[in-house]
Amino acid sequence: MSRQQIAAGNWKMNTTPKAGVRLASAIAKRKRPEDVLVIMASPFTHLAAVSEAIKGAPNVKLAAQNCHQSESGAYTGEISVDMLKSVGVSYVILGHSERRQYFKESNELLAAKVNTVLTKKLKPIFCCGEELKVREAKRHVRYVKKQLKEGLFHLSAKEIVKVVIAYEPIWAIGTGVTASPEQAQEMHAEIRQLLAKQYNQKVADSISILYGGSVKPANAKVLFGQADVDGGLVGGASLKATDFVQIIKSF
Repeated sequence: MSRQQIAAGNWKMNTTPKAGVRLASAIAKRKRPEDVLVIMASPFTHLAAVSEAIKGAPNVKLAAQNCHQSESGAYTGEISVDMLKSVGVSYVILGHSERRQYFKESNELLAAKVNTVLTKKLKPIFCCGEELKVREAKRHVRYVKKQLKEGLFHLSAKEIVKVVIAYEPIWAIGTGVTASPEQAQEMHAEIRQLLAKQYNQKVADSISILYGGSVKPANAKVLFGQADVDGGLVGGASLKATDFVQIIKSF
């Protein structure tokens, strides 16, 4: 089955709104493969302006980097899915390792966020991944499977196919160290097999699984060439239009 190829850029806590609009416009206007979905995840302050900047660009979507699990309420400093939806957001990144590590987000909390995002007809980009000590102990497959089981497997088959999964080994995020193509493929294949076991092969074959962790123009082609790697969730390289467009063209 043909899966959607995706190049998603996570800007994290970088750029000003003006710089973000320039970046988004530069990426949206470049010539790109028509069959690759481009997603840009800007900071909350930029979302409305970036949404306007990419309006009408083919196969370009806007993502938020997080959301709250409640629809509304007394949650100072938080942002709801309705707020995100109102400014043109289509995807929401959930469970990024930085959210898990710095803000102590649990699998249980992330399951609630997934539910809220899907209820509001947006699509989660659900992140999973292990620390170096977990990989060195050869517990990485079991560790990632636990994240998926507890964060996603309460969903029905009709719901799970709306989720994009991003495997990001924590030891490769922002370190310059990239998982080898073989390491990436191994984990992506394990994730797909787990999906097939929980649901069925058709469901597993329809879900895009992205790799994240020091993806660059120099390594994107070989990573994306792996059988079960359907694209990337890109950090630093997504902040440079030329680099990100090169990555988009790497499929």
